[in-house]
Amino acid sequence: MDTITGFGKYLFALPFLGFGAGHFMNAEMMASMAPFGGTVIVYLTGIALVAAAVSILIGKMDKLASALLGLMLLIFAFAVWMPAMNAAVDEAAGGVAMSNMMKDIALAGAAWMYSSHVAKDNAVIG
Repeated sequence: MDTITGFGKYLFALPFLGFGAGHFMNAEMMASMAPFGGTVIVYLTGIALVAAAVSILIGKMDKLASALLGLMLLIFAFAVWMPAMNAAVDEAAGGVAMSNMMKDIALAGAAWMYSSHVAKDNAVIG
């Protein structure tokens, strides 16, 4: 059973590499949704997503990375998706924004659980 559940770390971290890559490939489109506007914030969050994924995968500073990842995801939920949900002009767009908001809240919780129960590197936060 440990062999199967051991894959959880990879199933958790690998999508963040994809999310980070998406920030680089779609920066112009995402910039309109970003608080404070501009592609710079989109690129910075893309770097943060990739860095968190790499940290979790290699196990170096993974406690700090997953704790900060959870914070960033919660900020995404309330600074990006909640306004998008409220500004949606049709039910479909509002539903997509609500789904993304709930996804980011769930992932924030998972990141904090990882930080609390799985992460091994206590170098920065214990």
